Amino acid sequence: MLDNNIKTQLQSHFSSIVDPVELVIALDDSDKSQEVKALAHDLLGLSEHFLISEDDSIARKPMLSIRSPKRGTEINFAGVPMGHEFTSLILALLHTGGVATKASELEVEQIKGLQSTLNFEVYISLSCQTCPGVVQALNTIAALNSNVTVTMIDGALFQGEVSERNILAVPSVYLNGELFSQGALTLSDIINKLDDGAAEKTAELLSQKDEFDVLVVGGGPAGASAAIYAARKGLKTGIVAERFGGQVADTVGIENFISVQKTEGPKLVAQLEEHVKDYDVDIITQQKAVTLGKSGNVEVALESGATLSSKSVILATGARWREMNVPGEQEYRGKGVAYCPHCDGPLFKGKKVAVIGGGNSGIEAAIDLANIVEHVTVLEFADTLRADEVLIKKANSLGNIEIIKNAQTTEVIGDGTRVTGLNYTDRVSGDEHSISLAGIFVQIGLIPNTEFLKGSIELTPFGEIVIDDKGATSMPGVYAAGDATTTPFKQIIIAMGSGATASLGAFDYLIRHADGTQQVA
Repeated sequence: MLDNNIKTQLQSHFSSIVDPVELVIALDDSDKSQEVKALAHDLLGLSEHFLISEDDSIARKPMLSIRSPKRGTEINFAGVPMGHEFTSLILALLHTGGVATKASELEVEQIKGLQSTLNFEVYISLSCQTCPGVVQALNTIAALNSNVTVTMIDGALFQGEVSERNILAVPSVYLNGELFSQGALTLSDIINKLDDGAAEKTAELLSQKDEFDVLVVGGGPAGASAAIYAARKGLKTGIVAERFGGQVADTVGIENFISVQKTEGPKLVAQLEEHVKDYDVDIITQQKAVTLGKSGNVEVALESGATLSSKSVILATGARWREMNVPGEQEYRGKGVAYCPHCDGPLFKGKKVAVIGGGNSGIEAAIDLANIVEHVTVLEFADTLRADEVLIKKANSLGNIEIIKNAQTTEVIGDGTRVTGLNYTDRVSGDEHSISLAGIFVQIGLIPNTEFLKGSIELTPFGEIVIDDKGATSMPGVYAAGDATTTPFKQIIIAMGSGATASLGAFDYLIRHADGTQQVA
């Protein structure tokens, strides 16, 4: 199951385990059960602290349970935790074996204070980029508190449960049998949902922070680059973001990042975070900026109620997927309307779906989905496709992809619980059409995350932050970088470069102003 190179690496990681870890497997006659069994026995030989047993009484099969005889904790994997979830398995083994988690002291205190019995079930797909973050956050809680159990469930393998619970998006989290959340969720998000007073405690602590020299708003490639450049200048630097990594965390294959032939979004995000942590940067996540103002220092007010003060600010808030804004889209979001084909595509295996948008992302999504679903209909608003010719040729070569141009989607149709189709208008003839399908993947570009800046700094009619060649905005001391700005090309490597430019611009601003020279001698 595991090759020798991986076994050697794992053996090194597992050398830090100090407590016994029990691997409990529940098997049936399926091929996947044999894979789980092989995986468990491969792991068994990699640490003297591992024990193995079988338990036929477990209802879900195949299942691999990671249990601590010492602390009574339990983390379960229903299916074969490979692909993107392999890291989740390894971390579960380490944390169950006594290796410290990356949770902060405050988070550990809050987790250990949870008194209720909490049974989490997380439905995932092994191709989902977002799912491991949710699984690992929940597993961290389960590893620290025996009142909490977590079960990762491969939706593609347990289709009966997926259908019964009408799950059309991953990750979908259930708590004690009731829907808890869908989509990205961090450890702090979960704690805040479980502990009513957590958000207030965090806001109070944030408001007590000393002023920064440079505060970066946004944790994507532009923000990470800006923070590193600022910290290297000896400036007191902070990053505040809803999550570290931004949109890149949801990106699958990256093949145009110069000097790296191929990587994946979550891997790049992890490397960016580790690089930032090499410097004295205060990383503040799970916080959303809501206003920007200037009264001496630049003030950034957060949704939590906290306010951060800084001598200069770099806005690197990035962008998000553009929505169709048609009737039914919001009603059926997560119930057939999706924005990540890599994450949710496996849930539509053998079904008919549509992709909205004929650019590179739309045609790539159609090609990807064509290997999973019965049929893909691509709807493009314009009379020509904007995708690269090589992608168009590939799509046209596949027998289960149909491309319709001059198609304006007008409504998402459903039965109250899930998508059943969509309506569109032929922009040439004016004729109305309906398509029966199970899923709709929206791929129509990006919109900058700048709504909170309206009235504070100059924006274009499209919501982009207007900057000069040093990244300066219309507000003195405020700079901007990345996809949220007027930078013409939205690429990871360009965002990183613009982050460095904005940081150097902010440094130049600080050394030229008396109130910003204290730490820049």
